[in-house]
Amino acid sequence: MRAGLILGDQLDRDLPTLEALDRGKDLVVMAELYEEATYVKHHKQKIALLFSGMRHFASELEADGWRVHYYKYEPDSRLKKFADVIKEVAGKHRVDSWVVTECGEHRLQQQIDNWSSELDIEVSVLGDCRFICDKKEFAEWAQGKKQLRMEYFYRQMRRKTGLLMEDDQPAGGEWNYDTENRKSLRDDVDIPDRKGFDVDSVDREVIKLVAENFSDHPGHLDADADQFQWPRTRKQAQSALRFFVKHCLPDFGQYQDAMSHRQPFLFHSLLATSLNMGLLSPVEVCKAAERAWQKGDVPINAAEGFIRQIIGWREYVRGLYWWLMPDYAEHNHFRNQRNLPACYWTGDTRMNCMAQSLKNTFDNAYAHHIQRLMVTGNFALLTGVEPTQICDWYLAVYADAYDWVELPNTLGMVMHADGGLMASKPYAASGSYINRMSDYCKHCHYSVKTAVDDDSCPFNSLYWHFIMRHDTLLRDNPRMSMIYRNLDKMSDDKKRALKKRGDFVLEHIDAL
Repeated sequence: MRAGLILGDQLDRDLPTLEALDRGKDLVVMAELYEEATYVKHHKQKIALLFSGMRHFASELEADGWRVHYYKYEPDSRLKKFADVIKEVAGKHRVDSWVVTECGEHRLQQQIDNWSSELDIEVSVLGDCRFICDKKEFAEWAQGKKQLRMEYFYRQMRRKTGLLMEDDQPAGGEWNYDTENRKSLRDDVDIPDRKGFDVDSVDREVIKLVAENFSDHPGHLDADADQFQWPRTRKQAQSALRFFVKHCLPDFGQYQDAMSHRQPFLFHSLLATSLNMGLLSPVEVCKAAERAWQKGDVPINAAEGFIRQIIGWREYVRGLYWWLMPDYAEHNHFRNQRNLPACYWTGDTRMNCMAQSLKNTFDNAYAHHIQRLMVTGNFALLTGVEPTQICDWYLAVYADAYDWVELPNTLGMVMHADGGLMASKPYAASGSYINRMSDYCKHCHYSVKTAVDDDSCPFNSLYWHFIMRHDTLLRDNPRMSMIYRNLDKMSDDKKRALKKRGDFVLEHIDAL
């Protein structure tokens, strides 16, 4: 007998594993495992989402005639990792060969690749067809390039898919409308009212399990809630897609970089969990956005900005991850050694932008890309946090985080720890950027207008401290030349004052 192992982020009825199996003869195996739930302290909502999604998917397969062997999480089970499950199923059901679709994490893929020799079984690993660009195609595109830039990869993906294309030219005459997508949110703009999905008996069982067994993990999980915001089934995910296209996409473009204390989600899609779990495909969500533009329901800058996130960034970071791993994870360009500040786990800080972003994180297992890049990420960059620690944090606290997407975004984009492989310059910024794109600074203990006073915004003080301490690594970067010209124009007294204030902030980082 053959068996197919389906992972928690492979909840797709078109999965290559299912395509390779015989529904009438073969066995489907799924398992909720201690090792996968705890190798980082995943957010409670993330664990609940995955366990519930897996259980719903297994039930759908059984209703469709599949033989499913499902292991529910048991704290005292001797089955801690997938190899344990493989051995037990092989013994009980006389399985002589296994089929599995390649996974999204190098850590687990290494284990899978060793199963044949370690467990003395036949294991067939199938390519994951749920992405537009496979590993080989990306490697061929990247080979020989001195610098990799997403924009050129994105254009190739536009041509490949035909999305927003008119023959061989971009619809509207431009490849990228990012300059139109940088507005701050006005007070009179109405924000869509989000609703979750009704909690059923499966969800309640899982939520209770998580509350009892993962109480020391970060984040909030309401055991008595009647709704849970993240889709656990394909039907729910399709409903979330329709809601986004109708109610959010028209304003998504212009406000995609905005931040506000008024509402945590604004106009963002919240579809990343469904995409990364396999409940939605990248092509179907992009085509939904394209159709909305074709019908005149959304402007082109909104449709293009959203499609770029999916077939541009999402595909690009996955390709980069598999092309450069495992060495990529060890990069530490600035040789950072600082431990992650305590507020990343407690949310306790007087910096309002950080407090708001962290509250969103703990409450919802979510923060949008600017909160991650320019607030929590920017602070980690400016303070010199050791890259592995901030990468593990992002992987743990966000419901949509998987190593293939999280690591390049955090290590490369956020921390510039790869020295420029991912981005041509560090995304370091003072408090003025946060002030421009949000209403956070209006309600903050610190003053965004100063950099050297006792109540100065820590981002302002740390920004110039970062620029000065990494002079030898950054001064020759063409995109940093204007910043260093501004630094050179400063008086020695101002530089000393900035360094003194920056030193103080770093010494008292857990009291900010």
